[in-house]
Amino acid sequence: MKPGSKDKKIKILISGKELSEIQRHTCSMAEAFGLDRRIENYQGKCPIGFYSWDLDCLIDVIDIVLDDPGNYPDKSSEEYKALKKLQDRLKDEYQINFD
Repeated sequence: MKPGSKDKKIKILISGKELSEIQRHTCSMAEAFGLDRRIENYQGKCPIGFYSWDLDCLIDVIDIVLDDPGNYPDKSSEEYKALKKLQDRLKDEYQINFD
């Protein structure tokens, strides 16, 4: 999707465990028009920009991944908690900026 002149882009810093966990699941973003490559190449040194449809995709992918016990059988693991924290942050940003 190509952004229009009135489409809002927000910047979010993702780093550490949150970044490594979302990068593990970029294969689930196959139909995201380059979002998968942007996440794979992102190094977490400065904020990354997202449009509403990018956040929709990220939130949906994280929902699916967290609900699959094959990905995170131990819901108390650091990896699960990091991805859950990222999910919560992304949902908050979406509500603040796009609802």
